[in-house]
Amino acid sequence: MRQGVRIGVDAGSVRIGVARSDPGGILASPLETVRAGKGDIDRIVQIVAENDAIEVIVGLPTSLSGREGPAAATARRFAEKIARLLDPETVRLFDERLTTVTAESGLRDKGVRGQARRKVVDQAAAAVLLQAALEAERLTGRPPGETVQGDS
Repeated sequence: MRQGVRIGVDAGSVRIGVARSDPGGILASPLETVRAGKGDIDRIVQIVAENDAIEVIVGLPTSLSGREGPAAATARRFAEKIARLLDPETVRLFDERLTTVTAESGLRDKGVRGQARRKVVDQAAAAVLLQAALEAERLTGRPPGETVQGDS
């Protein structure tokens, strides 16, 4: 397992959930919710710098069958924008099927309700995504998902 902080990003059309791993790449934790729109990419790049992160994992929404639709194309473009501002090879796309559903369920089980849940669900989904990516790397010994090129 590579050493270093990873940042997980669950990009939505309104809010972007951001999570962070520990330096050992063992545990992902919710970090922040960024408002989608002007300045969102700059804020994510700033978060990467603030945490001295070695990698950014962006969720790739696919259907349960594994097909990519319009949301996946949007996520790819979003990841490419981040990659343009960071070193090559530091942005990766990782399958995010059911991350928001899992995050909602976990928050509901912990008793987080209504407005309070809406404020943190995107961060929690990013943590679920990042944790899955960390576990995939631990199981395979390879960086998770696919590398994004920022030159598109």
